[in-house]
Amino acid sequence: MTLLMTHFYPGGTAEQYAVVLDAVHADGDLPPGQFVSAAGPTEGGWLISAIWESREALDVFVSGTLMPALAGVSGGFASAPQERIAECTYYQTI
Repeated sequence: MTLLMTHFYPGGTAEQYAVVLDAVHADGDLPPGQFVSAAGPTEGGWLISAIWESREALDVFVSGTLMPALAGVSGGFASAPQERIAECTYYQTI
């Protein structure tokens, strides 16, 4: 089932997000199984949202790419995000 994932980083900044992007998406491409990625500033921090084809695709990315890439990086977000995951019961594209 398609998933919507959001990460909110209290106090997060565009500069911190740029560090994460450089570490995780250096080629500018989305990883396999990710359909959409969007992020921006919001009241009190930084919000990231992504649409994934499945929980398995998200888990493979987190364990195989995200966590290893961030292990040696400094300047990214200072704490773990507030995460929300929802099964997409409605999904529309342009």
